[in-house]
Amino acid sequence: MHTITRIIDANANRAREGLRVLEDSARFVLDDPALSEGCKRARHALQRALAGLPVSELDLLASRNTPGDVGTTISTDLERARSHGLASVVSAAGKRVGEALRAIEESAKVLGADSSGFERIRYSVYELEKQIRLRLTPPCPQWALCVLLTRDLCRHHPSEEIIKLAVEGGAECIQIREKSMSDAELLPYAARLVAICRSVGVHVMVNDRVSIARLVGADGVHLGQNDLPTDAAREILGHGRWIGRTCATLRDALDAIEHGADCCGIGPMFASTTKPKEELSGTELLRGYLDDPKTAAVPHLAISGITPENISGLVNAGCRGVAVCGAVIGSADPRAACRALVDAIHAPTLSP
Repeated sequence: MHTITRIIDANANRAREGLRVLEDSARFVLDDPALSEGCKRARHALQRALAGLPVSELDLLASRNTPGDVGTTISTDLERARSHGLASVVSAAGKRVGEALRAIEESAKVLGADSSGFERIRYSVYELEKQIRLRLTPPCPQWALCVLLTRDLCRHHPSEEIIKLAVEGGAECIQIREKSMSDAELLPYAARLVAICRSVGVHVMVNDRVSIARLVGADGVHLGQNDLPTDAAREILGHGRWIGRTCATLRDALDAIEHGADCCGIGPMFASTTKPKEELSGTELLRGYLDDPKTAAVPHLAISGITPENISGLVNAGCRGVAVCGAVIGSADPRAACRALVDAIHAPTLSP
């Protein structure tokens, strides 16, 4: 009996602590009254379920032996790290509550008590954790400059060096764009580039290959109009990673956003040496994107043929970010090319 009450007491404390973390995240971070109330209801339901056990609160307290608990000095590196900020804290708290409730549920069965209340609370916490965790997923940033990296087009420097030079020049995202590389070749190559991007503190996306993006731990994937549908890509990629979508019309952009795209590549703006274009969308599409409240709220990157020499028209149209390939990776000085593009984006207006 003493052993069972000790297990229940320890796990009741874990569950209460974890629920408080979830409630405070919903209340003070998300400012969400419904989620806050849901967490509070779960805490009160736990208290009622504990009161229904054939052991009193004093019995639980009497069984507690913190100085003699051998587990208080055991910890792992994972317990001491929360690599994704508050989202990691919420995830850990939610799982801790679920595990604690399951332990109480099984212990209640040993006592011959009804354990269904703990089961109901456990299922409600699964949903609370999911909703809070997804709400805490950081949105895709509005990058000023994303550099599209294609190894065969890197004329003066290897791709690994271009990443570092681009970041020094102000690039905020690298997109690994290898249309002709096989999956078998791309997987180790992309993994190496992702590691470099992590070391220099820049976001990294993979073009087209959803499974590769997931396997190498990229921040997301960028898809063309003929690639996987956004919702199908989300099934593979999971939540917490971004999906970009190329959009040649405003209708494309609205559809992409409706299906969960986090960022839109708008274009083509200009003729490009890396990919032929039959029709150019130009600044008219960009202005339409920025004028529509539904699309304007979603990060964008103007794409195709953009250089330091022609970016002024985009900036004057309100462009907040560009994706550039040849003008950076084909340059003898990628750092300077990036700096010129980033400075132009941040300028209030430019002369054409």
